[in-house]
Amino acid sequence: MPTTLTLKNIPDEVYERLKLSAETHRRSMNSEAIVCLEAVLLPAKVTLAERLARARELRAALPQGKFRARDIDAMKREGRS
Repeated sequence: MPTTLTLKNIPDEVYERLKLSAETHRRSMNSEAIVCLEAVLLPAKVTLAERLARARELRAALPQGKFRARDIDAMKREGRS
């Protein structure tokens, strides 16, 4: 059974992003909020094989030789400082 939820004290930035997202997807604010909640709270189950296939696709799309493991590790360390 559907339930009604009232949200109070929504930060302005969150409200504006939700509003823009709703407009972009041609949904009401209510529908957009439900979609966002579902995406976070009920994530789709992705098998290991699907996750690995997606990672391989992304890696294949990168320019060859530009992103080596040591470069990525260095960027991660840099971002933590």
